[in-house]
Amino acid sequence: MTVKVAVLGECMLELSNAQAGHISRAMPCRFNFGGDTLNSAVYMARLGLQVSYFTALGDDVYSQWLINEWASEDVDTSQVVIMPKAMPGLYMIQTDDHGERSFSYWRDQSAARQWLHDEAALQQLLERLKDYDVLYLSGITLSLMGESYFEGFLAGLQHLVSSGLKVVFDINYRPRGWQNEAIAKHRIEAILRISNMALPTFDDEMLLFKDQTPKQTAARYQAYGVSECVIKLGGEGALCVHTGNEELVATTKVAKVIDSTGAGDSFNGAYLAKRLAGATMQAACMAGHCLAGTVIQFRGAIIPTDAMPEGLCQV
Repeated sequence: MTVKVAVLGECMLELSNAQAGHISRAMPCRFNFGGDTLNSAVYMARLGLQVSYFTALGDDVYSQWLINEWASEDVDTSQVVIMPKAMPGLYMIQTDDHGERSFSYWRDQSAARQWLHDEAALQQLLERLKDYDVLYLSGITLSLMGESYFEGFLAGLQHLVSSGLKVVFDINYRPRGWQNEAIAKHRIEAILRISNMALPTFDDEMLLFKDQTPKQTAARYQAYGVSECVIKLGGEGALCVHTGNEELVATTKVAKVIDSTGAGDSFNGAYLAKRLAGATMQAACMAGHCLAGTVIQFRGAIIPTDAMPEGLCQV
């Protein structure tokens, strides 16, 4: 039986050829694309999952270009909502000498944000999700939602979960996207309490929940009722937590990190692809490490198709 995965979020245009705080005059700027959940969706599709991306775009040429690009990656775009006169968001990445990145965003009026405030559209979204087995979303997805929209989304999602939908969640906490910490905690904890699987990064847990150790994070996630949790620890590996058991799955450190953009997103994509295909948590973690370790040796969140590691490092 084929597992149908719905991925909910926002993908934006990425402005490249931006270095050291200015736009290079040596060549024209060009656009790429990226967004945490979309990045994961692309890697899931490359690794054989049947993935549909749920978002909204405009009726402009850039939106159509995005749809064409996603379709070329075998990501199903039939669930993309087109909003007349709206446009996708835009962001710029700057990376330092260690490959760490910082972002500048122009997304306040993006099509996806408008859509995730539209309560009439919410009912259509919940109805369409009935056809899927798994929903993958992130804290960034939640941060885009209006207040009343989120409460309606939560109630509808609880009903879908009771009917069999599995929820996979990554906190992916970005403070600039939230009005305040209290709202972030409320929404994130509410979704975690109905999630079957969580794929958080420990740095985010330290930032929002002030956890001192991964074991604290693991205990809190078990208290929420999350049955399967993988806590990403960067170069230290990942802590697999399942029904009270914990195991650290180490990774091979990369000698030179070019760009850490998309490391967690690619890990999540590979982990889910392997796990939903029947692999153990440990094997799925190793696949995630392998792909993330490859991605950080390239610029941008989505690497060329021919750069995908063969056999995901023989996992």
